[in-house]
Amino acid sequence: MTVPVSYSFRNLWKRRLTTILTVAGMALVVFVFAAVLMMAAGLQKTLVETGSPHNVVVVRKGSSSEVMSSIERNSASIVEMLPQVAAGNRGQPMLARESVVLIALKKRGEKQASSHSNVLVRGIGAESLPLRPQVKLVAGRMLRMGSSEVIVGNSIAKRFQGVGLQQTLSWGARTWTVVGIFDAGNTGFGSEIWGDVDQVMQAFRRPVYSSLIFKLRSPDAFDAVKKAVESDPRFALEAKRETRYYADQSEMMAMFLRILGTSLTIIFSVGAIIGAMITMYSAVANRTAEIGTLRALGFRRRNILLAFLTESLLLGFIGGGVGLFFASFMQFMTISTVNFQTFSELAFQFTLTSGIVVEAMVFALLMGLIGGVLPALRASRLKIVDALRAV
Repeated sequence: MTVPVSYSFRNLWKRRLTTILTVAGMALVVFVFAAVLMMAAGLQKTLVETGSPHNVVVVRKGSSSEVMSSIERNSASIVEMLPQVAAGNRGQPMLARESVVLIALKKRGEKQASSHSNVLVRGIGAESLPLRPQVKLVAGRMLRMGSSEVIVGNSIAKRFQGVGLQQTLSWGARTWTVVGIFDAGNTGFGSEIWGDVDQVMQAFRRPVYSSLIFKLRSPDAFDAVKKAVESDPRFALEAKRETRYYADQSEMMAMFLRILGTSLTIIFSVGAIIGAMITMYSAVANRTAEIGTLRALGFRRRNILLAFLTESLLLGFIGGGVGLFFASFMQFMTISTVNFQTFSELAFQFTLTSGIVVEAMVFALLMGLIGGVLPALRASRLKIVDALRAV
């Protein structure tokens, strides 16, 4: 004989105040847990979508990012002539030589003189834009190569001072004019400033490139080009698919966020579990006679145990659902953080995935289970005679 699930629902509804308080505590924990996972997923999604599976990034061997990489001009010329590099409409290699540096800009709304953040400046070549079709100008015009003109990502334009159209920036002992603002979609390029690669290198007295980006002639040519680049004794370079390169960029930060989020939620979950346990112990104490009646009617100990466990799991399920409901609204927010690989600011959105929903619900049910198992065991072990004395 099984206790119907409706019995558990009715008992939760009968104790509405304690049920609401317990559910609220669990929902808060699930909200924090899901929000941190959404932050890590959003960061990874932004960086992974920055790359294209058809593009290859070449950096100096052992470099964790373009900021730390250096490639000589003669090495760039050798890579450019590889047969695996795709050709453009005019027969030119679809390869861009780029230089990456960091500058400090002041955020909007900040009054303190020291409130600056690092922003990544990318020196681009003529083929840089064709290699990144997701980048679209939304205001102004494209920069003129060979000039001190720059275009800025829309995330930078929204969050920093002095980067509006026709405004000027001073860095690298030179004055730069903002002539355009571009939208890079949900990618990391929206957190960059782009200028002519030769001008950026001259301004920062940097005689080497940071990276080479080129399109493969064929998607199956990656292994061949990787072997050609990494086995050439004339230089110490390594090649990665652009998607893999940016995925690697996100791993350290995403891992940090997950560890931080897990630590916080474990601490917060202790309170939620205690709340669920108090609620279930109170239910057992108030329903002693009811438990005795159920046992007298023929319900076994395991039926009583399952009935109270079902109540605690329902508390966890409802708390998880409420927490995820409010966490889903975080997807409309855009935040920024420091990319641990480049030490520059990166803007991204929270991302809710099916995996996060499953993890959050499992975590909520686990809280309900842990909080309800001891009270359920106590209820199942009550003797019929002792329980009926409370009638």
